[in-house]
Amino acid sequence: MANWTRRDLSLGLMASSLWAAPPSLVKLPKKVRLVLLGTLGHVGEVLKPLPQLPEIEITAYCESDNNELKKVLKNPALAKAKAYSDYRKMLDDEKPDIVAVCTSNGDRAEAIRACCQRKLPFIAEKPFATTLTEYVAVEKQIVDAGIQPGILLPLRFDPPYLAIHQIVKSGAIGEVGQISSQKSYKAGERPVWMRNYKTYGGTIPWIGIHMIDLMRFTSGREFTEVASYQSQVLPPPSIGAMENTTGTIFRMDNGGVASLHMDYYRPDSAATHGDDRIRLAGPKGVVEYLEATGVTLLVEGRNQEKITGLPAQRQVFVDYLEALYNGKKPLISRDDMFRSNRAPLAAHQAAVEKRFVRVT
Repeated sequence: MANWTRRDLSLGLMASSLWAAPPSLVKLPKKVRLVLLGTLGHVGEVLKPLPQLPEIEITAYCESDNNELKKVLKNPALAKAKAYSDYRKMLDDEKPDIVAVCTSNGDRAEAIRACCQRKLPFIAEKPFATTLTEYVAVEKQIVDAGIQPGILLPLRFDPPYLAIHQIVKSGAIGEVGQISSQKSYKAGERPVWMRNYKTYGGTIPWIGIHMIDLMRFTSGREFTEVASYQSQVLPPPSIGAMENTTGTIFRMDNGGVASLHMDYYRPDSAATHGDDRIRLAGPKGVVEYLEATGVTLLVEGRNQEKITGLPAQRQVFVDYLEALYNGKKPLISRDDMFRSNRAPLAAHQAAVEKRFVRVT
């Protein structure tokens, strides 16, 4: 395979700031008081960069799941943080600058509403609600509150997807007419909140949102309509009510088709927990990513090439801080996060109601 080097500038694949390495440190204009409203899911995306963010102090946390809390309390950033049993009291007493909302899926909408009522900027686990109807109300409250939200969709910041985004944006494969994608995970021993459907809310909203966001981001296309299936087929006891097989098809805004299939069937003996794949096709060629082969590009007149020299890894929480305090354009805009919430919730609704659902 050939390397993708500066000789390819003729295709315009390097003509974006996305390829520049981000700064190792982010300078914030003031001390920032951060509270953790829950410690579930991707809370690590908030905690991971803290050693490089000296202006940020975690002043308090609220988490009722002691098993999950024990994992987080090992982090020295929480050494001086105050524990609360009532997150509303925490928000009122601490008056934080930012709230990291990392609750169970079923509790998230109410937690976000509490932030909106107090006009507190927040970065939240996804999705923002477990039903499309509830989400629409949450979105309105965010807009009405006039606060800047963030969302923990870290895969958009990974080098392979940043590379695919820029390759498609350059026109190398032409207008995207089809996307096919996959998420396959080991079932493992799931926490109690995920095994309970009231607090889980569905596999399509929980893990599908990642790939649905990536399909939008890499292709530059939006979705207009969706149909889905979801089921449990011979599930292990460790996953409770979680669906372990799903299939979703979207109509794109140009008439193209995007598909996503997901499962919790990945063998425990596999080298990695997940197997994510994405393939985008257009009239000039195909770009795809598999962990086993990396990012590959096949265009007319050239052999398939493995893309090397990928963009630098970026971080979702740092991106949010840069937008909130330094006025930088975020990689995930507010409209992006709204659309990336609506699409998987519409897909889930389509599976539940067994009909096509419009995506707005």
